[in-house]
Amino acid sequence: MTQIKSTEVAIVGAGIVGLAHALAAAKRGLKVVVFERNQQAVGASIRNFGMIWPIGQPQGLLLNRALKSREIWLEIAEKAGFKTDCCGSLHTAYRQDELAVLEEFIATTNLDTVALLTPEDTIQKSSAVQTEGLLGTLWSSTEVIVDPREAIAKIPAFLSAEYGVEFRWGTVVTEINYPQFIAGGKTWKADQIFVCSGRDFETLYPEIYAESGMTKVKLQMMRTSPQPHQFKIGTSLCGGLTLTHYAAFSHCHSLTALKDRIQSETPYFPQWGIHVMVSQNSQGELTIGDSHEYGLNPDPFNKAEINQYILDYLKTFVQVPSFEIAETWNGVYAKIPGKTEFIAQAETGVTLVNALSGAGMTLSFGLAEDLFASV
Repeated sequence: MTQIKSTEVAIVGAGIVGLAHALAAAKRGLKVVVFERNQQAVGASIRNFGMIWPIGQPQGLLLNRALKSREIWLEIAEKAGFKTDCCGSLHTAYRQDELAVLEEFIATTNLDTVALLTPEDTIQKSSAVQTEGLLGTLWSSTEVIVDPREAIAKIPAFLSAEYGVEFRWGTVVTEINYPQFIAGGKTWKADQIFVCSGRDFETLYPEIYAESGMTKVKLQMMRTSPQPHQFKIGTSLCGGLTLTHYAAFSHCHSLTALKDRIQSETPYFPQWGIHVMVSQNSQGELTIGDSHEYGLNPDPFNKAEINQYILDYLKTFVQVPSFEIAETWNGVYAKIPGKTEFIAQAETGVTLVNALSGAGMTLSFGLAEDLFASV
């Protein structure tokens, strides 16, 4: 008779959401096994800016969750052996409607981590900001950069060494019938099962997936070669387009005029969901993006014109020694319009966690803490 393997907590998926939930469970002394269908995480968790981005979250639950995640990132980075850069961020304004949003945001927030900077003060934060025509910038001190490829590759070894978390790579979970499930053709048993992989959610619970209202978002991104002479941009940088993207700014009434002007002058930006940001990793490479194409079956082929739109706009607010592109790629994440995450009980003991709407790096660790605290 085949012996059934068992664990207290089973995690399906070793992307950032799965790793965050593995950490939260293991910190509470639970035995954790993570099942990943690939030999390593290859999805959206490694195809992003590496930005832990509290400034993008509205005040209240989500901002607090983002700040908790930031705290955890900094706690585990040294032990896991990956670099962090607490560089903060700058949102640039070159048009009066962009500056109006920044001024309204400052006037309507009580955060002590943000400030409106003059062009002269901005240069002290980043010599990469294009000064010609600059009206001002929003400085935020809370943003942290990691290289997602490095971090997501190193966190599993840390979890194993520090907490005894077991990873089953190249092991597909094909069936769940709580408390049992089939992984890699073998029967397992768990007290709690967390499905944190979108691809596995689709196949394990297709009816719930179909009824969830979930869609997919495809991003196009680029990375430069290392900047010559060890040039540093100093902070993460954003153009005025980014103000139209993040919920933190959605309460600003002045946003309407900005959106109207963008739609009138450059309709291809809203058409392709383009807003432009740049971060720099420890190797000196710049990560640049991005665009947003929505649908259940995103086009697998990248569009050259979208990358060109992004680069052309980037050069209006960023000046660096080299824009030489070394890599281009796309990433796909799940999203439910109007929601920041999807959490559901698929059956007794089985929790689905998905659709963090592109904010997995920013929110996952805090979300996992909130979820396990409630459990």
